[in-house]
Amino acid sequence: MAKGQQERALATRRILLLAAAEVFDEYGYTGAGIAKILQRTDLTAGALYFHFGSKQGLAQAVMNAQPEALVIPDDAKGLQKLVDLLLTWSFQLQRDPLLRAGVRLTDEQATFGMRDVTPYSTWRTIMQECLEEARGAAELRAGAEPETVAKFLVGACTGLQTYSQVETGREDLPERVLDMWRLTLPGIASTEAIKHLEVSVERVDPALRTPREEPKP
Repeated sequence: MAKGQQERALATRRILLLAAAEVFDEYGYTGAGIAKILQRTDLTAGALYFHFGSKQGLAQAVMNAQPEALVIPDDAKGLQKLVDLLLTWSFQLQRDPLLRAGVRLTDEQATFGMRDVTPYSTWRTIMQECLEEARGAAELRAGAEPETVAKFLVGACTGLQTYSQVETGREDLPERVLDMWRLTLPGIASTEAIKHLEVSVERVDPALRTPREEPKP
């Protein structure tokens, strides 16, 4: 396939993925018909089936696109990067249809005949990489194994976002993630690391930062 054709194919796939995410986010798998998805594009059913094979294939693609949707902080390392990552995720879940739809479909997948652990294992891998880096920098307490901690955090975040969605529509999710870190960090982080970690929503959401005072002339 020529480069131009490849680029068009990728663009078409992306358009379909984002349109599907919006519809899955709003209606769930059962309520998200192919016609509703196509109404949000200028594309045909043939294009959808060519790229994804079926509605289920499209749902699986949305589920597994969650890491693509996540903004991973690149100005921090180790534990700080992991703290920032999960706080960023908590805000993106309030705003990003692709991420929200992926989470919703992962929760609902048993209802449409799937049992795909990939979204969870991908999150675990991302978190484990941060924790391995933290261990290399002596930021972890003795006995805090990166794989074990990562598995725990995936489960904790899954429960947090589900509870928050039901109770507040995820309005309080960032605060819940802050509470999780305040409770969890003393058990996994070294005393020295805790001194330097910044656990705040202002760090990851510029809209919440207090404007700096301009120096007086």
